[in-house]
Amino acid sequence: MAVIAVYSMKGGVGKSCTAVNLAWNSAVNSSRRTLLWDLDPQGAASFILKGDQMKKDLARAMVAGNVKPDKLIKHTEIANLDLLAADVSLRGLDRLFFQINKKRHLGKLLKQMGKDYDRIILDCPPGLTETSEQILRNADIVIVPTIPSPLSERALTDVQIFLNSSGKKHAPLLPVYTMVDRRRSIHNQGLLRKPKWPVIPMSSAVEHMTKLQKPVGSFAPRSPAAQAYARIWRGIEKRLAKN
Repeated sequence: MAVIAVYSMKGGVGKSCTAVNLAWNSAVNSSRRTLLWDLDPQGAASFILKGDQMKKDLARAMVAGNVKPDKLIKHTEIANLDLLAADVSLRGLDRLFFQINKKRHLGKLLKQMGKDYDRIILDCPPGLTETSEQILRNADIVIVPTIPSPLSERALTDVQIFLNSSGKKHAPLLPVYTMVDRRRSIHNQGLLRKPKWPVIPMSSAVEHMTKLQKPVGSFAPRSPAAQAYARIWRGIEKRLAKN
């Protein structure tokens, strides 16, 4: 089992869409038993996968140990892909981790759920918090969606500096340029600065995800965005195979 976290300190960078499409590629193109765990209280990934109709205020209770994960995990319409949906109770997740004072709590939950899955994709809440610290300590790979602009790149640098200063082991951060519009000079400048970073283009197909409530690969498999997500997933699998 491997844990792939999709994390950004900033919101609005295409994080949830990236998590959903990577999970789809894991389940469909790699035939992996896959769980997408939505830890973002906004629940965008849960909405896209039509899993936001669960009973409310149970997501935090599950993390606290008051509800078993298998009571909340649901199958999606996609073969091999299950969802552990978010709800607004996750807004108190940082407080919960502080109260229980267990640095490895999230890791134990992931190990427990990992018995039934090959890949667990985490859609993480934005910000640098106790929740994100637990995630970064327990993931095998962290995908960091980043808009090609100085402020977005600066946020990534801040996270890297913070992690390095702690002196603790953490998962490798793998940045991905998202929402790239090559008509914008500031985006092209970013691509020149980091030519080896994977690129997900600005795409109407990605915008249609929330309307259709489907991953891009399921309704526009030949679109540039779908192909970009597929390439990124193949890179993730290759990296995991080397570990």
